[in-house]
Amino acid sequence: MLLKSRSIRSLTSSFRFLSSSPSPLPIEIPLPISQSDLESLIYRQYRAGKFQHLLPSVIATPSVLAAAARRLFSRSNPSLPPSSPAALHFSVDALAEELRQGLLDTSANCSILVPSRKKGESLTLPNLKLKVVVEAVRMALEVVYKKRFATFSYGGRESIGRHTAIRYLKARLQNPTWWFRVVLRRQPFGPLHLRRLAVVLEEKIEDPALISLVKRLFDCEAIAIELGGVELGRGFPQESGLSGTILNIYFDALDREIQDIRVEIKKENPRISGFADNEETGISYVLHKPTRVYAVRYLDEILVGTSGSKLLTMDIKDRILKFSVETLELKVDSLKTSIHSAVTEKMNFLGMELQAVPPSVLHPPMSEKAIRAKKKYLKRKAAKALELKNARETRRKNLGLKILSHLFKKLKCGHEFEFGFHIEHEVREIFANWADEVVQEYFKSRENCWHWHRMFTTGDFLSLKRIRDQLPAELVESYDQFQEKVDQYMMPVQASKVIEAEERLAEEEEERKYAKRTVDDLTELKMRVNAPIQLVRRAVKLAGFTNAMGRPRPIKLLICLDDADIIKWYAGVGRRWLKFFCCCHNFKMVKTIVSYHLRFSCFLTLAEKHEVTKRQAISHFTKDLRVTDAHGLEAVHFPTEKEVKMMGDKNLSDPKPADGTLTLILVRLATNESTFPCLAHFCHQTETTLYRIRLLQNRLNVDPLDENKWVQGMGAIHESFNRKCLPLCSKHASDLLLGNICLRDIDGTSFVDV
Repeated sequence: MLLKSRSIRSLTSSFRFLSSSPSPLPIEIPLPISQSDLESLIYRQYRAGKFQHLLPSVIATPSVLAAAARRLFSRSNPSLPPSSPAALHFSVDALAEELRQGLLDTSANCSILVPSRKKGESLTLPNLKLKVVVEAVRMALEVVYKKRFATFSYGGRESIGRHTAIRYLKARLQNPTWWFRVVLRRQPFGPLHLRRLAVVLEEKIEDPALISLVKRLFDCEAIAIELGGVELGRGFPQESGLSGTILNIYFDALDREIQDIRVEIKKENPRISGFADNEETGISYVLHKPTRVYAVRYLDEILVGTSGSKLLTMDIKDRILKFSVETLELKVDSLKTSIHSAVTEKMNFLGMELQAVPPSVLHPPMSEKAIRAKKKYLKRKAAKALELKNARETRRKNLGLKILSHLFKKLKCGHEFEFGFHIEHEVREIFANWADEVVQEYFKSRENCWHWHRMFTTGDFLSLKRIRDQLPAELVESYDQFQEKVDQYMMPVQASKVIEAEERLAEEEEERKYAKRTVDDLTELKMRVNAPIQLVRRAVKLAGFTNAMGRPRPIKLLICLDDADIIKWYAGVGRRWLKFFCCCHNFKMVKTIVSYHLRFSCFLTLAEKHEVTKRQAISHFTKDLRVTDAHGLEAVHFPTEKEVKMMGDKNLSDPKPADGTLTLILVRLATNESTFPCLAHFCHQTETTLYRIRLLQNRLNVDPLDENKWVQGMGAIHESFNRKCLPLCSKHASDLLLGNICLRDIDGTSFVDV
């Protein structure tokens, strides 16, 4: 985007920080506490069944605050090894003293971002000092409650994220028949929920100062949670790092209620054992599948499935909804919280589509066409190997003939050869191995065996009795033994029997597999997880990657960026989608969208910028979108075609959706002013570049709450960030474009006003 025409001098003179006070000098921080020492410190406060005085004794400790700062540093600097920041702009010891005495003013450490629209909503953001306190509170609460959380509770916890929940659904959800999703209406985490949260905290923690601090964080809106929305677990700046832990603590009572329901159903429907139709193997041929209840909760998203009747599922749903409304004081959308068939209907959960299907759908058998193609490939492979072997033997023969010819000529001329070592033994071994290989290959053919058997047995005059009586007994006995060996190794009937036996065993194995596959399809149901391709295509079209015909198009707003920044922005969206949907069954379709729509849209944007054709752009940047960095070295940021093909369900993580990168564009300002420090946390670089934030919903003038114009289930960054200017160093600008960090890892209280 081009700025309005005015001089650089007048533009740079209008820059100023929102905070009037100058930045203090960096202050060294103490040594952070380790995770094991933190747990020991917290458990030492456990007395009389409760954790007492956590705020003054644990959270208000310089080493704990330093550990919280280290976590924030690792999150805002993912490319660096895990370490602690060298210094802060505030004293950790002074902050610990303020917390210990209860003098920390939460409102004074927050700033309000005013939106660019007159009717827009403002957003309250904490500064880095208050973020360190919030992270320390989160660390303490996580240690207190992590062993209390239910096993089906995911999100807001380390190493227990979306992919772990999907793995649980694939492995544990057996033969579901009915399921429902508890859909909450959009509602803020208000005073009623806060009072309920205080009661829950008091059951486990006896520390009025800590509970009062949590209330003050909600009162000043440093922590703001919207239940039933799509902003949780996505890394948006309007979400606090403590939100996930607060939700897990608040929903723990509902998790216990669901667990009680599961235990009751399991006791009423025990697994019957002791049936063995086959006494030798102990295998039971009775198909017994007791009724079970399954549940998964990711923050405020809840999925409950049963393998029983629909009436049982309705009773469970009514019990869960009653507990949610009366005890947790939640507003539930009864219309959307409806029971669906797990077999015939798809369920949208965690941004993916779930459905129960037979095992053959997930692992289909090879078709006749595929089998023929495989046999054809193996035949070509064998012919190629035989051709290479023959060529190797021919070269070996020609080389040997050349050597012998050369030696013969030298000997004829009277030359004598003296060898310092003898190789007769090695030569014999080589020729013996060659001979064994030739014999083995020769006797693998039934035609060769038939030919030699006919040669050895045709015209046998020693089979006549009058001839055998006239010969020595040793000769006759040796001849009979020879004929037995001939019949044993070269009898075509024996070879045919062996081959027929192998073919029969292969057919029986195939029939057994077919029977097992048929029984499994009739008796078992597996969980299929698919990416919502239609929603992804809508997001691609909404962001401007494709036109109305579904073909790639350039995004002209990115033309003002450098070539590397353009490629990094496309790579950030593509990698986020690939990491998020790598656990899906139809991951190949997502890879096609990334490889085709995003890649060629990037080529068209670069071609539009340099006023060249698409072919010239592809020729210059190559299909891997290689770009030269500041040091003159070639770098590849966009996933290469080989990387995209090799991606899959290899590791478990808690990936952030592509919403935070897809709906955000950084427009570089046309100025050489570089005196502003980088706004990323714990970054003291002053050589920065100014970027303006442009949000997708403001560019399109679309309300993200309108599902008809917006993509269903896709979140959006708060509108108060639109058109804000922020200075970033090259490293953090690259991380933000690539999606490695988000706006939550940037000091939103010190934006540059233009």
